[in-house]
Amino acid sequence: PRSDCIAAEQLCLSDSTCNVTYRILENCALAKTRFLPLDHDSRVRCLNAELDLGNSSLLHCKCHRRMKRQEHCLRIFWTVHSSMTDGYFNLETSPYENPANEEHWKTDYNKLAALVSGKDCSQLAGDATNPCLKATHVCNLSKKCVRLRTDYASTCTKGAGSDDVCDRRKCHRGLRNFFEKVPEDFTKRILFCPCQDELCGERRRKTIVPDCSFQYNIKPNCLWLLDSCLEDHICKSRLADFQQNCQPADVSPDGCSQHSHAACLQAYMGMIGTPMTPNYVSNSSVEVSLWCTCESSGNQKEKCDQILGMFESNKCL
Repeated sequence: PRSDCIAAEQLCLSDSTCNVTYRILENCALAKTRFLPLDHDSRVRCLNAELDLGNSSLLHCKCHRRMKRQEHCLRIFWTVHSSMTDGYFNLETSPYENPANEEHWKTDYNKLAALVSGKDCSQLAGDATNPCLKATHVCNLSKKCVRLRTDYASTCTKGAGSDDVCDRRKCHRGLRNFFEKVPEDFTKRILFCPCQDELCGERRRKTIVPDCSFQYNIKPNCLWLLDSCLEDHICKSRLADFQQNCQPADVSPDGCSQHSHAACLQAYMGMIGTPMTPNYVSNSSVEVSLWCTCESSGNQKEKCDQILGMFESNKCL
């Protein structure tokens, strides 16, 4: 049976045979994160250790997106599956439990409308033409939503527009907190609000404070972004989740190999606040992209284009 990786690790460490195997895998994973080349014997030892886990609950464990000690859980997952991390298209399995089904993603608009109707009408003036503004007002009805939104907004705007550079790491952490801890009824309507004009589109594009969370002075190469992501347990996990749930399929009528746009949107939200944070590219469209380029990619241009294409021309997304 599938279990939480933290519980599975404790179970393994209490068993002498499993403990020895797990320690070997920890050394293998450590070598990978430090980009230390493994000789043939070491690679064989690492693969054998993974196979030795057999049907251990550790081999089949998963993590939850909103769990406490999430980073610790993900570290355990990638320790056991370190052989899967040889580049983007080998991240075949998400470390997260299957995302919520479509029903969970259907916002209870009646409940939210009742909340909104109780507010002073003048406060909601202009909402009909700007759904993104309305989404912000709905967020203000929740103490948690408004607190965590204010937190990341203030962190991400410190230093922006001046000679100081904003603290991107803190900004990203604030964004992840917002999207992980606030109910999706609020977060997804702020991020995916439908716009008919550029004023609304600009508000939507600026939801994540792109000057700090998204843009660099110079566009880096997408392969550099990927390397930064694979060094980070959370980013690597979100990328694996995104790849699994947003994998396009030309032969599929809905363009999705998993046939769930809801799961794909949830995986997309998970990428925000990581080194590979995506965003809307303009005020007048719903096209999204990473802030990177594939120029000067040399013989890795095809791989670079594939990474960028997962966001720019993904029918599933």
